[in-house]
Amino acid sequence: MNDLLNAIRERAHALFPEVVALRRDFHRHPELAFAEKRTAQVAADYLARLGLKVETGVAGTGVLAVLEGGRPGKTVALRADMDALPLSEDTGLPFASENPGVMHACGHDGHTAMLLGAAKVLAGLRKSLGGNVKFIFQPSEEKLPSGALALREAGALEGVDAVFGLHLWPSVAAGHIGVTYGPMMAAADYAYLTITGQAGHGSTPHLAIDPVVTAAQVILGLQTIVSRQVDPLDQAVISVGTVHGGTAPNIIPGEVEFAATVRTLTPEVRKKLPALIERTARGIAQSAGAACTCRYEWGLPPVINSDTLVALVEEVGRDLLGAENVERLSRPVMGSEDFAYYLEQVPGAFFWLGAKNESRGILPLAHHPKYTFDEAALETGVTILAGVAARFLAAD
Repeated sequence: MNDLLNAIRERAHALFPEVVALRRDFHRHPELAFAEKRTAQVAADYLARLGLKVETGVAGTGVLAVLEGGRPGKTVALRADMDALPLSEDTGLPFASENPGVMHACGHDGHTAMLLGAAKVLAGLRKSLGGNVKFIFQPSEEKLPSGALALREAGALEGVDAVFGLHLWPSVAAGHIGVTYGPMMAAADYAYLTITGQAGHGSTPHLAIDPVVTAAQVILGLQTIVSRQVDPLDQAVISVGTVHGGTAPNIIPGEVEFAATVRTLTPEVRKKLPALIERTARGIAQSAGAACTCRYEWGLPPVINSDTLVALVEEVGRDLLGAENVERLSRPVMGSEDFAYYLEQVPGAFFWLGAKNESRGILPLAHHPKYTFDEAALETGVTILAGVAARFLAAD
């Protein structure tokens, strides 16, 4: 196994300039969710030249490719997301976006390039692999409907024993990886509430039922759900992001609408929140003589890693990168990722790939017009993806 890992490291290093060129090409030609036609075609052509079995047009613009090893065995999947964001780039990079209003501002250009690099590294070592590697190039991670869910429903994980993925992460240094055991990222759900009162003149509030004041009380009351109805050892967030109501300062409107994002880390807490939100909101509204309607929208589930497979990533990271370059992160983040849909079906691990380089002034801000990352991370990503796949297939 050590010889195989050494070969992976050497091949990833030799491939680095090619992976950089791929990343810059994808960065120059970003495409939005479910419109990643050029990106998918470039990936499919590259994979076909490696001799892989390639399937295109999966769930719209998704690409699946299978590398068969030299001996029968398990199947491991590696995933990259391909879509960009509706942003106007302001990096000044020589390979900046040529698609006005669209930009790779979350590293998906790097993810796609690294997975292609890992495919090439492993294809060159296929005779040493006992099993198969499935490469998943996913559309639409950045918006709903989820590309991961669409691929899962299209059968992308059929016959897969484990799935791995990574994400360039701004708080981890380039050359490092960060791993989290158990819950790693939050579910992202949404609550839409309408408070209906009775309109009136601002000078005579006693003749109206004020939905503005009632909505304010409900918004504050929702915060007590987290502080008083959720176990303090469980994390949850309820953040109201929009409030709409009224047409003039001296008119009490008839209704106010507002919406919140709801973040949780476990299925148990996630299931409780809709009823708690509705009960709290309706109770406060009723106490003011108003009415409340609540519509709950289920979004992305939480990313919950397999401890066994996180340990595998950590072990491979120590072997390939050095123990000093593997960070064990005890705290999950409350952001969300649709990789969670894969983990609902098969065991796997999602982990962070370092993107920052403080000495070079590269401090990535995700979803920002000036976003970029240290391209040295690309070699690390190719190395760790290929190494994780090889180690999983070699494990008993």
